[in-house]
Amino acid sequence: MEEKKRFKVYKMIMLIVLVAFITFLCTSIGMYQIFINSNTEKSSILTTTSNSDITTTLNRYKKIIDKYYLGEIDEEKLKEGAIKGYIEGLDDPYTEYISKEDMKDYLDDTMGNFVGIGIYMVKNTEANKIQVLAPIKNSPAEKAGILPGDLIIAVDDVTYTGEDMSVVSNKIKGEEGTSVKVEIMRGNETKTFDLKRESIKVNPVEGKVLENQIGYIEFSSFDEGTAEDFKAKYEELEKQGIESLIIDLRNNGGGIVDEALEIADYITDKGSVLLYEVDKNNKEEVKKSERDPIINLPIVILANENTASSSEILAGALKDLGKAKICGIKTYGKGVIQQVLTLADGSGLKITAEKYLTPNKTEINKIGIEPDEKVELPDTVQNVLLVEEKDDTQLQKAIQMLK
Repeated sequence: MEEKKRFKVYKMIMLIVLVAFITFLCTSIGMYQIFINSNTEKSSILTTTSNSDITTTLNRYKKIIDKYYLGEIDEEKLKEGAIKGYIEGLDDPYTEYISKEDMKDYLDDTMGNFVGIGIYMVKNTEANKIQVLAPIKNSPAEKAGILPGDLIIAVDDVTYTGEDMSVVSNKIKGEEGTSVKVEIMRGNETKTFDLKRESIKVNPVEGKVLENQIGYIEFSSFDEGTAEDFKAKYEELEKQGIESLIIDLRNNGGGIVDEALEIADYITDKGSVLLYEVDKNNKEEVKKSERDPIINLPIVILANENTASSSEILAGALKDLGKAKICGIKTYGKGVIQQVLTLADGSGLKITAEKYLTPNKTEINKIGIEPDEKVELPDTVQNVLLVEEKDDTQLQKAIQMLK
C-alpha cells in the first residue's frame, strides 16, 4: 500500500515536470518564431548582395532610416550626401560634386571673378588637408602673409579635411568687406589670420624689363582672357626692345587649358603638335598650333613644385618643341584634365575625363617635368613670392642662360 502511494506521488511529480518541460518548449518555440519573424524583417532590409546596384542599396538604407531614425529627415541633404560620398569613393582629388547653390560661384572662380581672400587651393592627399597652392598677388591672403604650402586647418573655428575643398572654398568666400578667420599649419607651427574679404582681381599678368634687355612675364593662373593679357604684355615689352624672355610659372596652379594652348600658339610654328588629350578608351585628340608665331625670342621658363596643370602643358610643349628651356625644380605633376558638366537640376560635376601627353608623348601625371637646369632657392628663402631679385637664384640662373 505504501509502495503504491509512493508510486502515485512519483507519477504526479513526473507529470508536473513533463508539463513544465512541454510548456517551456512551446514558449521557446513561440519566442523563437517571434524572434525569427522580427529579425527576418530587419534582415530583408539590411542584406545586400554583391551585385546590387546603387539604387537598390540606397533604397534599403532609406527604408531603415524611415523606420527607425528618431530625428527629422531632410531628403535633399540625404540625396546630396549620397552623391558626394559616391563621388569621393573614386579617390580622385580632382573630381568633385558641385551643388546647385555653388555652381555659379564655381563658374565665376573659373572665369577669374570672385569675392574672397585670394588663394588657390589643392587637396594634399598625404596629409588629408587643403593646401594653399599660392596666394593671389595683392590679395588679402598675400598681404597677411599666407604662403604656398600652408595647410588650412579650420575656417571660422570649424575644422576641415581634404575632402571638404568645396565647403572650405564657399566658407572663405562671402560678401565684400566681411571677415573670415583662417587657421593654418606651417610646418609644426599653427597660425591664425583674420582676413577681410575683397573683390579679387584674379590673374594680373605682370611684366618688366630686366638687365640685358631680357623681358620678364609672370602670372599665377590661366583664366579667361589670360592669353590675350599675355600677348598685350609681351607687345608692351617688345616696344621696349627686349631681346629674350623669361616666363615665370612658379606657383602657377593652372586653369583653362585653351588659354595655355593659345599662349603656346604665339610661340610655336604653325601646325606643331602642342598636346595629346587621351580619354578612357585611349582615343587621342591632337591639339596643334593654328597660326604663325609672333614671339621668336630665346625663352626660359621658371618652374617649381607648385607649377601645375595648364602651366605644365605650356612648359612641356615649349620644352619638347625646342622653343624654351626650363629652369628651377621639378613641376607638380598634374597631367589630367577635368570637364565641368552641368546637370539637369543645376548641380555640377567636375570630373577627370582625360590625361594629357606632351608633344613627345611624355606622361606628366604624378611625375612632373624635370627642368633643363635644376636650381634650388637658398635655404634662407622661405617663399619665392617674398624673395628679392638678387637672392632669387632661379631667376639669376635664367638671366645667365639668356645672356
